Amino acid sequence: MTDWLNIFLYISGAYILLCLIFYFLQDYFFFRPEILPRHFTYQYVFPFEEVNFDMEDGGFINGIHFKVPNSKGVIYYFKGNSRSIKGWGKFARDFVSKGYDFFMVDYRGFGKSSGKRTESILYNDGQHVYKWLTTQYDEDKIIIYGRSLGSGIATRIASWNDPKMLILDSPYMSFLAQIKRYGFLLPINWLLKYHIRTDFFIKKVTCPIFFLHGKKDRLIPFSHSEKLQKIVPKQSHLFSIEKAHHNNLPQFSEYHDFLYDILNDDDFYEHYFKQIPKAI
Repeated sequence: MTDWLNIFLYISGAYILLCLIFYFLQDYFFFRPEILPRHFTYQYVFPFEEVNFDMEDGGFINGIHFKVPNSKGVIYYFKGNSRSIKGWGKFARDFVSKGYDFFMVDYRGFGKSSGKRTESILYNDGQHVYKWLTTQYDEDKIIIYGRSLGSGIATRIASWNDPKMLILDSPYMSFLAQIKRYGFLLPINWLLKYHIRTDFFIKKVTCPIFFLHGKKDRLIPFSHSEKLQKIVPKQSHLFSIEKAHHNNLPQFSEYHDFLYDILNDDDFYEHYFKQIPKAI
């Protein structure tokens, strides 16, 4: 009996230790930032300017703003969970080449951005920057684009505002649902600090929504986009890229063709826009 009790206590202790490790170190598991000194100089082939935001709680947000002559609007891009805008800035080419300005910031703890990071702070920072963008552009010229981790944050910001459209690139139903795939043995509901309920936020979005997702995505399965699209079928459309994985969508011509239709084909856009019932 004593041996079984010792085994039980050993297993219980190990399980509790694993839970504690997950709880206190989850930011290190989920976020893989590249930290840059404030004096770092960005270099891109397209003209841009740096934009900084001093937040009321002492946080600091750093961003980059690419501009093209006679732009059709601006892409407000929410990036994934790794590196910094130093590397992510290269994706500006996919949008400036289609006639749009491009704007992106680093989350706190990434690049030059600093300060405490929580789920609510991620949303509040995103909303603060969105409000700044509305001083630079009419709201019907702002397109929110969320990639991977950024898709949930982008959906939250779209649900609070009235942008021209929301584009979700390899999105997830919720951060909770995604992490449960890997930590199913742990009480994730209680331990997770970031739930990011894309499936809940998307119900509040009133603009057209477009999904782009690779069929061979193993990190965030294609089924997440299918389920999200079914939540808002009348105002959304899902584009699948048959051979694409999670990190290589821009390598496929279909991605650029779909993106061009979404951004530049007025008839295509209006087809989905007209399906959305107007608020009274």
